[in-house]
Amino acid sequence: MPDSPHLLIPWAIAQAEGCQQALPALALPQLDSLLARLAPTGGEAGDEHDYAPPHERALAQALGLPASATPWAAWEAADTTQPCAWITPCHWKAGADQIHMLPPEALALAEAESRALLALLAPWFAEDGITLHYAQPLRWLARGSAFAGLETAALDRVQGRDVRHWMPRGPHERLLQRLHSEVQMLLYTHAFNDARTARGQLPVNAIWVHGAGALALPPIAAAPPQVDQTLRDAALRTDWTAWAAAWQALDSGPVARLAAQAARGAPVQLTLCGERAFLQWHSAPRSLGQKIQSLFRPQRFTSLREQL
Repeated sequence: MPDSPHLLIPWAIAQAEGCQQALPALALPQLDSLLARLAPTGGEAGDEHDYAPPHERALAQALGLPASATPWAAWEAADTTQPCAWITPCHWKAGADQIHMLPPEALALAEAESRALLALLAPWFAEDGITLHYAQPLRWLARGSAFAGLETAALDRVQGRDVRHWMPRGPHERLLQRLHSEVQMLLYTHAFNDARTARGQLPVNAIWVHGAGALALPPIAAAPPQVDQTLRDAALRTDWTAWAAAWQALDSGPVARLAAQAARGAPVQLTLCGERAFLQWHSAPRSLGQKIQSLFRPQRFTSLREQL
């Protein structure tokens, strides 16, 4: 049902202890009502250490893209001529035995600053055949053969975690490691960061490469699902009280609207994504036995914790 309304919810559940403790008290009547009306269509299992989080894999599947090592940068740029990647300026905080990436938004990087930083780094990348193009303050488009066959971890996987476990893997990983080290050394004492520090801002001391790969064919003109990121920020901050409140707002908003459409008999789709897997449901005729079972043994969201 490619044209039916499709709601995709990332971070529906996390494996963190705080999230699991918040689940029993989480009341989501609209979602439970919706699940009672829909039929499961499967999903995809995975691991919380996969470079691609479930919501990216589910979106890639819906768009007809490879679910593993999805070339997001090339797809968004509609570039079928050469491998691409996204590059995000960021700040790494070094501890005694870990190196954590802070949320890139913490840099509060303005467009003028981002463009100036790109101009500063572009010659270094050009020496390795990589060209940089400005897209957003926290996202530049990079093109070059170094991104062919490269597996990169999504920002949602790395933010707030030890970056050493999520470094790019592939035939040109050493080139990128060297380039990253050179960027760090250049920025360590550069006037660009001196000015930021003087203003009380975090220095830009690292970059993150993600969404790498080559797009073999032009993008498919598929209707994308509605990806609702309501839960993302609270989940990445591990603020499970805020996460539960965000879930309730989501339940009374987009989920309630989808449930109303389903109640009117309209075909709808739902995808719930955790840290390891995603599960999917759609409108489908149900037998009398299934309807009776849904009355006496309704599927509740909180019962899905082990599957997501």
